[in-house]
Amino acid sequence: MKLFSTLYEKTLVWSKHRHAPKYLSAMSFAESSFFPIPPDVMLMPMSLATPQKAFYFAWLTTLFSVLGGVLGYAIGYWAMDVLMPMIESMGYAEKIQRGEQFFAEYGVWIILMAGFSPVPYKLFTITAGASSMALLPFILASIIGRGARFFLVAGIMKWGGAKMEEGIRKWVDWLGWAFVLLVAAYIGYKVYS
Repeated sequence: MKLFSTLYEKTLVWSKHRHAPKYLSAMSFAESSFFPIPPDVMLMPMSLATPQKAFYFAWLTTLFSVLGGVLGYAIGYWAMDVLMPMIESMGYAEKIQRGEQFFAEYGVWIILMAGFSPVPYKLFTITAGASSMALLPFILASIIGRGARFFLVAGIMKWGGAKMEEGIRKWVDWLGWAFVLLVAAYIGYKVYS
């Protein structure tokens, strides 16, 4: 089934759209505070489609991701009391407490690592606000962590160019279905353990 190659082709078309940088900026902002899809899914094809602008796209992604992170911080700082009953009802209270322990133990280093890791950054931005982490170190660590990730992605896409695009086209369906299986296995493990 060629579901992922069709989605990949659509993403490439969208990445060449004249408003693509605005869409990338909006997605980067939203992902850092509430949206589930990481901006890499737009940054990669945009960097492949227009390699000479790859670092500009990485800069946009970083800037708006950090701004969205500040919104996530504000949500955690001012709205955690309102959100806590919903978080508890969903069974995530323990994870929030564990996150707060990470912040108490590792401080700004956890934001630096979270900015680069595949773990949803929004979890850390909201927890940073809920933990009343100092805002300036939070912003600086976010710039470094997120910037490192997005400039690395853009650089790899710029460097790989047409050869990488051929490889992605060839393997995108296999990789997509493998990812779906991994997520299903993880969910199954969490449900039955």
